[in-house]
Amino acid sequence: MLRVIASTWALMLGMFLLMVGNGLQGSLIGIRGAIEEFSTGELSLITSAYFVGFLFGSRTAPELIRRVGHVRVFAALGSFISAILILYPTVAEPWAWILLRVAFGFSFSGVYVTAESWLNNTSTNENRGKTLSLYMIVQMSGIMASQLLLNVGDPSGFILFVIPSVLVSLSFAPILLAATTTPTFESTKPMKLREIYELSPLGVVGMFLLGLIFAAQFGMASVYATEAGFSISQIGLFVSTIFFGGLVMQVPIGWSSDRMDRRLLILVAAIGGTMAGALGWFAGDNFSIILIAAFFMGGFSNPLYALLIAYSNDYLEVENMAAASGGLLFINGMGAIAGPIVAGWAMTNLGPGGWWGFMMVVMLVMSAYIAFRITQRQSVYAEESDYDAVAYAPVLPMGTAVAVEAAQEFYAENVEADEEVDGEGR
Repeated sequence: MLRVIASTWALMLGMFLLMVGNGLQGSLIGIRGAIEEFSTGELSLITSAYFVGFLFGSRTAPELIRRVGHVRVFAALGSFISAILILYPTVAEPWAWILLRVAFGFSFSGVYVTAESWLNNTSTNENRGKTLSLYMIVQMSGIMASQLLLNVGDPSGFILFVIPSVLVSLSFAPILLAATTTPTFESTKPMKLREIYELSPLGVVGMFLLGLIFAAQFGMASVYATEAGFSISQIGLFVSTIFFGGLVMQVPIGWSSDRMDRRLLILVAAIGGTMAGALGWFAGDNFSIILIAAFFMGGFSNPLYALLIAYSNDYLEVENMAAASGGLLFINGMGAIAGPIVAGWAMTNLGPGGWWGFMMVVMLVMSAYIAFRITQRQSVYAEESDYDAVAYAPVLPMGTAVAVEAAQEFYAENVEADEEVDGEGR
């Protein structure tokens, strides 16, 4: 791991600053929106707009990079991000924020694609898994650190919008200075969603439901916390706890993923998420209980992303893994667009606690569907008595196709290595 840090520290530092900037503005939107007296429905549309732009950007950024180059795309989109962050408090209208959030999501997606492609390009077959692990830690740490900055200034002023603008601008220096080679994008013909569904129904349905969950966590947590009457420091602690849980629980879930039927592990995580949602729903205004619920909700939901990708790969040929990743990302993105809107509807009709109710119901639906699929299909572990699961590759829902493809490469390399070992053994 020390060698990975030594070779990627500049890129990781840049990504950390990017995540601090994105995490801070994500929470700040909910707080400032309430100050501007935006309704819950309006804030849900504003949140959803980010994922519309992100999904569009992740699909178009590679082609844009091919045409004009990484450095130009990175610099242009980075400039857009800095400008948008300054514009939020100057044009405090819901329709304007929706447009800004679409542009913000598109720009951040393109920046992520560029940075992640450089990061992936510095990885080798031997250290790709460790690089992904370090990248996951950097992402989570950036979001958690960003919440501490909420106390630096008044959310009704300008300073909290200036800070992420500066951080994003500063992030470009280490990334551009560390990127010595120009990554290339290979054109992969994507699999149709129907084909992926036929191979892994649970993978497709699970990724859509997880998109609902993650978007509501990342975009609507601060909206819920504001409407529930939390103080600024409590909002920061609440959001940080969600992602801290995701970071901590990656370890036991990742370890278990390589040693048991992944469907059972997904079921356990989904049931755990359902119970966490129920705990938050019945916690009332008990902030300590709410933090416990937030920890386990984040802890059970965030690792599900990598777990569902790994599970889907269990039923794919090595040559189809990259093609399938595009479809899984798309269906997850569609869920992310719908998530804030449905969560906002629940909060409008049930009060702030509707956020927990939304989480609980989605996790319950996922649990029921997993249980149903277990009765419909024999596990790959039972189908192949000598089946060996490859190492779990940690990747988070906030990553782009580049991060997922890096995980797919890691997965494919391990499959091929296992096949070579089996062949030699025979």
